[in-house]
Amino acid sequence: MTDSALDDVPFLRRQARTQRFTLGAPKQFRVAPDGSRVLFLRSASGTDPRHSLWSLELDSGQETMLVDAAELLPGDEDLPPEERARRERARETGGGVVAFDVDDAFTVVTFTLSGKLYTLDPGTGATRMLVDGSVVDPRPNPSGTHVAYVRDRRLRVIELATGEDRALVEESGDDVAWGLAEFIAAEEMDRTRGYWWSPDGRSLLVERSDRGPVPRWTIGDPANPQQPANVVAYPSAGSPNAEVSLAVLGLDGSRVAVARPEGEHRGWEYLVTVHWSAGGPPLLAVQPRDQKKLTVLAVDPADGSVREVHTETDEQWVEIVQGVPAWTTDGKLVVESAADGDHRLVVNGKPVTPPGTQLRAVLHVGDEILFTASESDPTQVHVYRTEGGGVRRLSTEDGVHIGAGSAELTVLTAWSLAYSGPRVSVLRDGEPVAAIGSSTVDPEIVPNLTWLTLGERGLRAALLLPRGYEPGEGKLPVLLDPYGGPHAQRVLQSRNAFLTPQWLADQGFAVLVADGRGSPGRGPAWEKEIAGKLADVTLADQVDALHAAAEAHPELDLERVAIRGWSYGGYLSALAVLRRPDVFHAAVAGAPVTDWSLYDTHYTERYLGTPQDEPESYRHNSLIAGAGSLSRALMIVHGLADDNVFPAHSLRLSSALLAAGRGHVFLPLAGATHMSPQAEEVAENLMRTQIGWILRELSGDRKEQQP
Repeated sequence: MTDSALDDVPFLRRQARTQRFTLGAPKQFRVAPDGSRVLFLRSASGTDPRHSLWSLELDSGQETMLVDAAELLPGDEDLPPEERARRERARETGGGVVAFDVDDAFTVVTFTLSGKLYTLDPGTGATRMLVDGSVVDPRPNPSGTHVAYVRDRRLRVIELATGEDRALVEESGDDVAWGLAEFIAAEEMDRTRGYWWSPDGRSLLVERSDRGPVPRWTIGDPANPQQPANVVAYPSAGSPNAEVSLAVLGLDGSRVAVARPEGEHRGWEYLVTVHWSAGGPPLLAVQPRDQKKLTVLAVDPADGSVREVHTETDEQWVEIVQGVPAWTTDGKLVVESAADGDHRLVVNGKPVTPPGTQLRAVLHVGDEILFTASESDPTQVHVYRTEGGGVRRLSTEDGVHIGAGSAELTVLTAWSLAYSGPRVSVLRDGEPVAAIGSSTVDPEIVPNLTWLTLGERGLRAALLLPRGYEPGEGKLPVLLDPYGGPHAQRVLQSRNAFLTPQWLADQGFAVLVADGRGSPGRGPAWEKEIAGKLADVTLADQVDALHAAAEAHPELDLERVAIRGWSYGGYLSALAVLRRPDVFHAAVAGAPVTDWSLYDTHYTERYLGTPQDEPESYRHNSLIAGAGSLSRALMIVHGLADDNVFPAHSLRLSSALLAAGRGHVFLPLAGATHMSPQAEEVAENLMRTQIGWILRELSGDRKEQQP
């Protein structure tokens, strides 16, 4: 859709106002067990950040707003600290109803607004507030009789019939939490839940975490020195993690501790995920500190004992795949295995997906299994289901697809190079039966994009040139725009993925976006080539991609090459000018990891081990150690409220550069977290500042950049 109010608004502000053109897209779908309706979230327009709860009746195709967030909460939101932290970990920038849950029969929906707990009867539309503030992650039990939620770091339960509200565990201490996912789980393992209802709704499996052993780090607000500093528990590489354990808590007041096997770290360090369904006993996926093993344990809720039902091992690390382990309805164990060189979906010990297909995530397990995977082309992600012992692909168009619901009734969200925004359809047994409307703003940009496979490693890349550029018009300065690190992709067949790169190209650049080794979709061997060699491998792939692209496209001027990135991309950008000044002439490093000993345990130790065991690896992959070699232009950008990549990273690099007499630019962002700034003016001016600086540096005009 278009929005006339945005007609005269510059692209960068439109992008910020629309949250990268995602506002107005339907998301978080739940399918009724009788197949009659789909519940989902959507904001009222492509510029409204407040999400409301909607229902689609499949017979009639009618969409109905069940909860109007603007009407229920017309003012600003006041979020509990734990909810703000949860949204930061999930990179959730929207407001209003950002999450909801529902019982098995679709009679009770729970959600929060501004920390207040509400329930909704989807049949009548009746809404009532149960708790007035500070509520996190409310979930009804499967039978719809009780609602559990977290308040003040303690799990509580309300009986809906009587209104009785009580804590399930009474324990003192601010460091202890019951029912919340700890930092590492939420930030690195994509686990945002800390409790799970039993299928009969009479008990819960609950995480207890104690952050007492975790080092305390401080985030001050230099722009507002009258405000107290924020002290957080941050498990940096080599330091203690939060202590995590589990207990089965009954509504009758019973409490059964879940046993931990004997051995180092009492059996496991990381609780990866939990599954509890009617198909079998509760399942835990756990890992030791070095992540070279992933063990699936079945729990006896009666006495807390555990037994091992599946194990994966790897000499480097075992990859985490979302949605597994799980039980099918008839009790078959569903896991992922990379034992034969691919990420395979395995059911009762038998691989289901064919060789060469890389499992991405398991979306739902019931009678059949719904999942996403990539075949020979890692730039595409498709939705599949199991069927009659085989596999059927449900998404038919080229692109990137997300699934929800079940194998029998699937909500399919499709992103493509052929159009902007998502197209959402509902499939019954693989056949379309309805569509869900989207109110995203059309950016009205068709990228001038060339799809590339580069070099001997077949690096997937996209080259974007200014719209209207014709070959022979002259050489263009080159701007690399990578993420470049593990577990993320930039080169995907979705038009929306290339809106910012196209804007950059329109400023007069040839923009190259390349995915190197470590990125998903190409199998375990490809992912693990970065082990111990983050700096060497990821930088080499960007250099190789650049040179291979220039061979095929002589319009790329290799005498004027810049690179920009955020997070790992920021690390890679600074690395580029420090170690390959023969190739790169200027870099903008946004929120870079500069010293891996300052980054968190689970991510860093997966690739580098611990600083105690591998000090040379940490030195070699650090930016600080090589600061004195800087001979090219470097701009560092960092949010001063970042609790993921702390500002200390950039401050230490800047200090090392200054001590070595190496000029650079440091741009601090007051109040900004690790998520890039969302305020329209800041988002626009931050990008224009970067690009203006790069253009001046590449032209040789450095007058404004002298210290």
